Amino acid sequence: MVISMLDLNIHHIGYLVKKGGPALQAFLALGYTLRQDWVRDTLRGIDICFVEKDGVQLELVCPFTKDSTVSGLLSRCKNTPYHICYESHSLAEDLPVLREAGYLPVTEAKPAPACGGRPVQFFLHPALGMIELVEKDGGPALST
Repeated sequence: MVISMLDLNIHHIGYLVKKGGPALQAFLALGYTLRQDWVRDTLRGIDICFVEKDGVQLELVCPFTKDSTVSGLLSRCKNTPYHICYESHSLAEDLPVLREAGYLPVTEAKPAPACGGRPVQFFLHPALGMIELVEKDGGPALST
């Protein structure tokens, strides 16, 4: 029997893209709707926009600097989904629970401009790969 250790809802799936404009147009052609236009995150060296289809939200992540937080991953993996983001009521409270479950924090919690300034933090798990947590009550929700 598996017992849920945290009460987390999926916020989005992160999708890494080399060229933001063409990727956005391709997703729109597949019937996705633009939820939030491109936002520049200078701390991480990335541009981000959100699209949605059938209740699933994708975060398109495109580096604008050669040393962005995703440049190395993009050179190895190309255009690809690479993380699932969950909403957390409190990153500080969830951190010890995640650590105990084998999640290794790979970033510190920092504000994310594309998420209304709410803090986000990334984790790796040996069986799952990368996840992200965004603090639900740390700022405004995405614009519609």
